[in-house]
Amino acid sequence: MRLILIVLILFVIACGALFGALNGVRIPLDFYFVRVTIPTGVALLGALLVGWLLGGIVAWLGQMPRMRRERRAARRSHAGAAPPSSAPTHGDA
Repeated sequence: MRLILIVLILFVIACGALFGALNGVRIPLDFYFVRVTIPTGVALLGALLVGWLLGGIVAWLGQMPRMRRERRAARRSHAGAAPPSSAPTHGDA
């Protein structure tokens, strides 16, 4: 299994290097305050990375309400099932 993972990682790295080499034409990107000139491959891989990160954040934030509901339900069921404690409180002493 480890060998398959290493071969897969090397294949992805080789594909990325080939993609960058074949898309070497430099393009200008204007970010209003800064203008940079980078290779097309770098721009496309950067856009892919930003999209992947934003998609992951949106997916994670989309699960937050469900996780909150589950946590709240677990607290309620745990609080309802707990037996009353026999330890004295501060007012009983």
